[in-house]
Amino acid sequence: MIVTPSRVRGIDYRFTAPPSKSFTHRAMIIAALANGMSILHNPLIAQDTELTARALEALGTRIHYEPGRVRIAGSGGHFSCGGEKTLDLQNSGTSLRLLTSLALLCDQPVVLTGSARMQERPIGPLADAISSLGGTVEFLQKTGYPPVRVHATLKGGTATIDGTMSSQFISSLLLVAPYAEQPVELVLPNPPVSRSYLDVTVNIMRAFGAQVFEQDHREYSVSNRQRYQARTYEIEGDYSSASYFFAIAAICGGRVTVENLRPGSVQGDHSFPGLLGAMGCTVQEGSDSITVERTGKLSGIECDMSSSPDTVQTLCMVAAMAGTPTTITGISHLKFKESDRITGTARLLNNLGGDVQAGADTITINPSPLHGGTIDPVNDHRTAMSFAVLGLGIGGITIEHAECTNKSFPGFWDALAGAGP
Repeated sequence: MIVTPSRVRGIDYRFTAPPSKSFTHRAMIIAALANGMSILHNPLIAQDTELTARALEALGTRIHYEPGRVRIAGSGGHFSCGGEKTLDLQNSGTSLRLLTSLALLCDQPVVLTGSARMQERPIGPLADAISSLGGTVEFLQKTGYPPVRVHATLKGGTATIDGTMSSQFISSLLLVAPYAEQPVELVLPNPPVSRSYLDVTVNIMRAFGAQVFEQDHREYSVSNRQRYQARTYEIEGDYSSASYFFAIAAICGGRVTVENLRPGSVQGDHSFPGLLGAMGCTVQEGSDSITVERTGKLSGIECDMSSSPDTVQTLCMVAAMAGTPTTITGISHLKFKESDRITGTARLLNNLGGDVQAGADTITINPSPLHGGTIDPVNDHRTAMSFAVLGLGIGGITIEHAECTNKSFPGFWDALAGAGP
């Protein structure tokens, strides 16, 4: 249990963004596939990324941690597993989805499973596409959901894949495509959600030497002749984690500067400071930092956040302090996260006196006086962190099961304490 610092106003705060979780997951997997020894500088060490690392080690990858970096010995795209392996990815949806396709490169069947909530998160579209490319996915309990057993061969060819639930289905196939027996072509019948995360995937693939062609986020072609080569790679700072501290400036008034952020990043949450600018904040971008400042009142906005799902809840907290309504669209896929973040956020804000309506693909936050209360994030790290930030603005917020933030941001509570009175 964490009681957030009492209500604060007029802050002046400087913070260093932690490494990107999305970049770390993908870089670890690609380094494990590459030919040779890769060095990843500044990786995120958190529960989710450690689950990915342990799973790769279970498949035979040698990983060595050093201060500020990790060495990964690549397999050249083939894993000798010595018998059927079971990978328990607990509550890390990113790990389970990205590693499901990688399991095709193991010489034995691989079972992927996770927590009770993980077994409620669909994986059917990825399984269908894997079958189209030569693999076999068996559902061990409920059709379309983990746990699954993956085996057979990644032959390649063309697959149609639905990315309206999660872009991670597409990223999973893209990451292993260079090791298919034939070139891989992925066709997306509908615009995918979280498109920016596909840009992250392709960005890292190309950095390690893969040849990827993309057209309007609807078609992807990957050569099987250009495979990953080991390299030294720097993990950039995380805009999703930085969003909580930008939101402190907007909610409490004052100025926050976040360092270790790459200008022009392909991360979708790079757009978050601009949304705060539209609500009345001043935003200044430096060579490796962004400063957000609020001196006046906040106004609500209308925005599509389909490409930046991890900061939707953060913006909802800012919107709850604004003088006019905010409507956020493009968020239907949030119901498939660690919790149903649409209905959960609306319910929790309403319990604090808010006036929030949630729809299938939208959430609207109307002005309403707020009061303190107790927040059970239902083991969802982003729910815990976003409501903690709101607690600085209204006071009296208690976060239960606060350790869930270790999933993506182990140092969050220490950093938040630095923004208190």
